[in-house]
Amino acid sequence: MSRATEPVGDLVAQARDGESRAVARLVSLVEGESPRLREVMEALAPHTGRAHVVGLTGAPGVGKSTTTSALIRELRAAGRRVGVLAVDPSSPFSGGALLGDRIRMSDHATDAGVFIRSMASRGHLGGLAWSTPQAIRILDASGFDVVLVETVGVGQSEVEIAGLADTTVVLVAPGMGDGIQAAKAGILETGDLYVVNKADRDGADRVVRDLRGMLRMQDRLDGSWRQPVLRTVAQAGTGLPELAAALDEHRAWLESSGTLTSRRTRRAREEIEAIAVAALRSRWSDLGADRLDSLAEAVALGRLDPYTAADALVKD
Repeated sequence: MSRATEPVGDLVAQARDGESRAVARLVSLVEGESPRLREVMEALAPHTGRAHVVGLTGAPGVGKSTTTSALIRELRAAGRRVGVLAVDPSSPFSGGALLGDRIRMSDHATDAGVFIRSMASRGHLGGLAWSTPQAIRILDASGFDVVLVETVGVGQSEVEIAGLADTTVVLVAPGMGDGIQAAKAGILETGDLYVVNKADRDGADRVVRDLRGMLRMQDRLDGSWRQPVLRTVAQAGTGLPELAAALDEHRAWLESSGTLTSRRTRRAREEIEAIAVAALRSRWSDLGADRLDSLAEAVALGRLDPYTAADALVKD
């Protein structure tokens, strides 16, 4: 039986049994927009909702891949299975992942408790790939305790991960943009944990001080999460136990406060909307360009308003 015709139920069963090849095939179905994707998601749905989804974001050069690799080591030492989605910029020629973060995480290549997949952003804004939510669902259903999502690192536009993860970790580093730049980028509104990596470098104390000062200025309701600012030297493994402990603390707060359910509901709502919009666009494409062009011409000539034209397009 070829991979293309292997029953989805068998792939899901194998993935849940810890077979990395089955997990990889399911992710490939997502990335390739397979016609079997609906069947895959239906089979996975009953097994989702257990994994802690952690997003790692930050500007290029702050050490996201090194931190991710060190965090994997810390989580594995605690006996947890870890899935990693490393979203890379796309090659302008092949459309595939360009940097290949798996190369920088090669220490975990032979660990059966770790699954690492590079995904191409394919021009998608926000530092993620369009298929990331479905890929997270696959890793969650496959029994991984923690799913780490490392974003492209595109600077100030990289805030989309906050809507996708249970916990968002924002990495900064001395000399890679100070606290004021962090505020401009909007990361003070998106992060749950802040990590000053390369904390052995000059200027680290100032970055920590600036971040803590600006976080204290935010209006916080009683009982809300107070974002910690941690120090790490990921290359040396310094500060990683504290980071792992902070992730556990945030997960516990999410559950006790009810925020975990609300965040996941919002995430599901956005996923449903994205699928619905994609279905509409596909339907409009099937109608042909002539229909849309005729409506556009009517609007341009003043014979029709854009709302009525949109209603007509949706009804077709």
